[in-house]
Amino acid sequence: MLRDFLAINYDIHVYEETVINGAEGFIDDNYVYFIISGDMKEMIHMEQASLAYYLYENNWNQVIVPVQNKQGGWFTKHNDSGYMVLKADRSNADNRTGYGYGERLARFHMDGSLYSYEPQLISSYGQWKDLWIGKMSAFEQKIEQEAYDNPGDYYRELVDFLPYLVGISENAIQYMQESEHESRFHETDQGTIAFRRYYGQLNNRYLWMTDLVYDHPARDLAAYIRHQLLKTEDPMHDIRTFLDDYQHVKPLSVFSWRLLYARLLFPVHFFDTIERGFIGETYEYNHAVLLDLMERQPVYERRLRMFFDNAGVSTKELAIPVLHWL
Repeated sequence: MLRDFLAINYDIHVYEETVINGAEGFIDDNYVYFIISGDMKEMIHMEQASLAYYLYENNWNQVIVPVQNKQGGWFTKHNDSGYMVLKADRSNADNRTGYGYGERLARFHMDGSLYSYEPQLISSYGQWKDLWIGKMSAFEQKIEQEAYDNPGDYYRELVDFLPYLVGISENAIQYMQESEHESRFHETDQGTIAFRRYYGQLNNRYLWMTDLVYDHPARDLAAYIRHQLLKTEDPMHDIRTFLDDYQHVKPLSVFSWRLLYARLLFPVHFFDTIERGFIGETYEYNHAVLLDLMERQPVYERRLRMFFDNAGVSTKELAIPVLHWL
């Protein structure tokens, strides 16, 4: 029993169960506790734990942080597996509810940029081009192998789509390579605490430690804007408001604009969907999601073509290159 696990190893006595964001939690008077697997991820979780405690101690009290066991360790063995216990403060008083989405993220990035040490395993700062090249090559090989091993409509569709996926990825990589020579940057371009995929988590009651990474702020901006660009309804006004709110606190350099554009070019939404098919989701479900994304892609490209104009950025005056085929 998980309650016994908490009582024996952590001296934590809970009286109620709950579910938050799909995760089973256990409640006592002050906290909600969650138990996550630590196998093969000990160092990653420890780097994330350091970021989480830094944020918690700097007034981001909705961050879920780890708990030490009775022996002072962060991981506890049970049935030959390692586990980490996380706790969420039930009394977290959110002191940022008056901020807009963009301003909230900007303040998070400003606080995160003051973190003193760059993590080793969860940092992608300055590595996008190489990571994208590796991702594209790995996925190309994996798709071809999976299509050979699992013939059917899903992989047939995916193989037909592969040339486009590779082509647009190469465009983004080339743009990123050229952007690395951009000299118009400033202190707001330094690394910060970010999210693996940001879609507005700062507006949630709790922030999961396991979502945290270290990267350039443009990572989160691009993830949020990509999510908006893929919506059915017209998102351009909301994107402009989001960016204006963000820049009210943390103006973007030309370098940041170029990184943001490069990341929007790189088809992360397709790679994420395809990856879920690799790790066990049914082909039927993934096929439907993939077909939906394919149908949305022409609209995504059209909106991306309007991105700088909508954001109030003159690419001509700032000499920011854009892809004319969009």
